[in-house]
Formats: sequence, C-alpha cells, structure tokens
Amino acid sequence: MNTTHLKIVGERRAGIQAKAAAMGVDEAYVSELVNAFYSRIREDRLLGPIFDEAIGDRWGLHLEKMKDFWATVALGAGRYSGEPIPAHKKLVEVRPRHFDEWLELFEETLQDTAPTPEAAAYFMGHARQIGRGLQIAMFGASGFGRAGA
Repeated sequence: MNTTHLKIVGERRAGIQAKAAAMGVDEAYVSELVNAFYSRIREDRLLGPIFDEAIGDRWGLHLEKMKDFWATVALGAGRYSGEPIPAHKKLVEVRPRHFDEWLELFEETLQDTAPTPEAAAYFMGHARQIGRGLQIAMFGASGFGRAGA
C-alpha cells in the first residue's frame, strides 16, 4: 500500500473511532456486548442448539473472533479477516426466521447494555445490514424477510 492510501485508511479509522467514542462505544463495550449477546444465544431454545452444534467446544475462539468482527465494524479496528458467508452457508438448518430471532436477541442485548441510545441504534443498523446480507447470500433475494419460513 502506498502512503496516501495508508493515510486515508488511518483518517477513516480515526473518524469511525471518534464517532463511536462520542456514543460511549469502545473496545470494552464491544467485549461486553459480545459476551452478553452470545450468553443469550446459548440459552435461546431456537438458536442455542444451532450455535452449539456449529461451534462445539470452541466458544472461546468464537467469542474472540466475534469481538474482532464487531470491533472492526463499530470501531474500524481492522482485526477481523474471516469469511462469514461461506461459514453461514454451511449451516443447512438455518432459515430466515432464525435471522429474525438473532436480531431480536441482539436488540434486547443492546437495550440492556448500550451506553447510549445512539450506540444501540448504531449497532442495530449494522446488525440489520449484516443480517440482510447473509440472508440474501443464503436464500437469495426472494428468501429475505420471510419470517417463519
């Protein structure tokens, strides 16, 4: 990468971090959010078994990966390098209704943990976008938003 590109990336990252900080979002909050959310996922009767089967005894690794993912999304951290679409396409039992449940649990977690209402809205906007992208990748445009399917 050339110096101009690195400068642009650095400026963009600083802008994202400043925006997040103004909402009370930092690395510590990302960690708290991920831990609280996946605790709820594991207890959920619909999603828990799917996650447990896919993750098995690698929950610690998964949580660290999700912290890197959300820190990259929310703070521009640049630490996540996974491939979420192929990973999710392997989950043949997942249906569009599972995404609705995932978003509902995520929103409840944000309501209980977010440092500000703006932080909750910020994360929910990203979560909806991510969920929509994964749903379209898994089920096509016709499968998007078909709760209960």
